[in-house]
Order: sequence, then structure tokens, then C-alpha cells
Amino acid sequence: MARGERRRGREEKEEPRDEMDERVVHIARTAKVVKGGRRFAFRAVVVTGDNKGKVGVGVGKAREVPEAIRKASERARKGMINVNLLGTTIPHAIQAQFGAGEVLLKPASPGTGVIAGGGVRAVVEAAGVKDILSKSLGSDNILNVVQATFEALKQLQNYEVEAGRRGVAPDYLAPFWHRGEQANG
Repeated sequence: MARGERRRGREEKEEPRDEMDERVVHIARTAKVVKGGRRFAFRAVVVTGDNKGKVGVGVGKAREVPEAIRKASERARKGMINVNLLGTTIPHAIQAQFGAGEVLLKPASPGTGVIAGGGVRAVVEAAGVKDILSKSLGSDNILNVVQATFEALKQLQNYEVEAGRRGVAPDYLAPFWHRGEQANG
């Protein structure tokens, strides 16, 4: 009996796999100097999101690239958070810092698109943000920029809560929120 015939006899079960947007943002080679020379390893930064308001960031280290990516992917899935969105953008401006990396995120009107650089773009697109303005203010180390963006998204408040904190009408903070849409969060 040929291998192909055996496979056809079995029922193929497709696992219901969740549709996650997984992006490898950065791979770095590191070296450890030992008695016999240098020992190389790899660090992978992976961003995972469902494009509907959930996102996670993971860092994995291993002697080979595929293993580092697998570890980072697992950590990103375990550390996912819910992001408060307002239609296709974020509810309010936010600035966050991680290490020397600092990012500023601002809401944008529909149709603006994602105005962001590499690390910031990967995180906000995986979270499902379609319109946003951003600026990286601190270090350009990609790991710190990605982590700072993740911290900023963690700190986002529901637009009604933020409006109450600022003492303004909720409509003031949500000029781009259309009556037909509901706020996520």
C-alpha cells in the first residue's frame, strides 16, 4: 500500500485555528565569548494580534532562529491584552516609555491610515487600529519602541472614562466616532 493511499483513508481533521496576525518584527544575533571562541544565539521579537482589539508582544531567545521565533510567538500569545478602541482609531492621545524608547500615539480621522514606523506600525496594526498618528521620541532600539507602544496601548482608557477624568463632554474626545458604531472596550 502506497503512502498516499493510507492518508486518503484517514479522515482529515482540521483544527479550528484562531486567526491571529503574527509578525516577526526583529531578529538579532547575539554572541557570548567563551574559552573556545564565540557562541552565537538569536533574539526574536514577535507581535501577535487578532486585528479586533487584542495584541501581545513576545521576546524569545535560542541558538537557532526558528526556535527563537516559536518561543517569542508563544510568549506573545500568553501576554495578550485587550485594547480600548474607538471605531478604527484610539480614544485619546497617549505617551508611554519603556527603557529609553518613548512613543506618542494620537487618534486620527477615518481614512488617515497608520502613520507609524516599523515597530509601532506592527503593534498597532496587529491590534486592529486602522487610523493613527505616531511619533517615536526616544531611542530607536526596536525592542524598546515595540515595548513602549505596547505599554501605551495598555494605558488606553475607555473614551467616556477619559472624558470624565478631564472634565469634558464625551463628544469632545470622540469627534470621529460615528453614531452607528459602538466603542470597543
